[in-house]
Amino acid sequence: MKILLVLTQYPDLASAEKLAALLVERRLAACVNIGSATRSLYHWRGKTEIATEYPLQIKTTDARYSEVEEAIRRNHPYELPEVIAVPLCAGLPEYLDWVRGETSSAES
Repeated sequence: MKILLVLTQYPDLASAEKLAALLVERRLAACVNIGSATRSLYHWRGKTEIATEYPLQIKTTDARYSEVEEAIRRNHPYELPEVIAVPLCAGLPEYLDWVRGETSSAES
């Protein structure tokens, strides 16, 4: 089972914390880091936008990715949220095993 780092951005701390709690409680992620507010500059619908966003780093597995993506889609205020999954090619073996163990079954 491959470990993934899923990246997304939320427009406010409260909604970022809500998603993080949902993912961890449902065992879709072993850990979610919420970064400090950052400024994002991007094109959207023909205009350049600037927004304050909170970056999230979600540690999960490829087996859980589709559920993580769906949770983000359902709980995100943006029409088109950023959802990027990066496979981890190396890491502390005990940590990677912990991620696998924490995401091995969903809580009902």
